[in-house]
Amino acid sequence: MNYFLSIFSIFAFATCGGFQGETTLLVSCKGVVNKTVTAVFAYPFRLNTVVFSAPDPKRCGGTWTDVYLVGNFSSSAQFFVTLAVLVFLYCIAALVVYVGYKHVYQQNSKFPLTDLAITVITAFLWLVSTFVWAKALADIKMSTGASIIPGIESCKAPGTTCRFASVTSMGTLNVSVVLGLRCWIFICRTVKLPFSTPLPRKVQTLGLSPRATHCSGSTKHPEDCSKQVAGNLLAWPRCYTVFSFG
Repeated sequence: MNYFLSIFSIFAFATCGGFQGETTLLVSCKGVVNKTVTAVFAYPFRLNTVVFSAPDPKRCGGTWTDVYLVGNFSSSAQFFVTLAVLVFLYCIAALVVYVGYKHVYQQNSKFPLTDLAITVITAFLWLVSTFVWAKALADIKMSTGASIIPGIESCKAPGTTCRFASVTSMGTLNVSVVLGLRCWIFICRTVKLPFSTPLPRKVQTLGLSPRATHCSGSTKHPEDCSKQVAGNLLAWPRCYTVFSFG
C-alpha cells in the first residue's frame, strides 16, 4: 500500500509544483492594434507579483500602467506540496522499517501506536490541504481568466480596448487535486481500527493465549462463561492497533 501511496504523492506535488502558465490579452490603443500582452505565472502562485508585458515601448502613449494579476495563493499551494513531500518521505522510511526491521516493529507495541497517531494526523492534514488547494485552484482560474479585464484600469483609458485571448490549460492542476484525494483514500486504508480483526487473530497479535477467550472446564453456566470471558478481555491492553502497509 505504501508503494502506491509514495507514487501518488510524487505525482501530486509534481503536477502542482511543476506548473507554469500564462494569461494573454489583446490590447488596442494609440499606435497599437491587437497587440498581445502576457502575464506568466507559476508555482507557488503569487499572482499579485505577476505583471503583464507592455503593449509597446511607448506604453500606449503613456496611458498604459503596470497591470498585475490579483491574489496570492502561495500558502495553499505550498501547504499541499510540502505535505505531499513529507508523506512521500514517510512512506520511504516506513518501507525501510518494515523491510529491514519488521521483527523489531512486531515486538514493540509502541510502534503500531506511533504509526496510528502519525497516520491519523497525516490523513487529517492531507484532507485539509487538498480541499484548501482545490479552493485556491478555483480562485486561480478566476484570477487568470476573462473576468480580470473589468478590473484593469489601463483598459479603461480613452481609445484603449482589451480583449481576453487565452489562458494556459490547468488540467494538470486539476489532476493534482484528484491525486490528493486518492492519496487521502490510500492513507485511510492503511489504518485498521482497534479490534477490527477477528478475536483469535487479535489475541495472537497481542501475544496472549487464545485460551483467554474461552471458559475453563469448571464453568458450566452460560452467564458465568460470559463474565469470565469479559474479565479476561478487561485484563488486556485497551488500545492495541494493527497498522497495515499492505
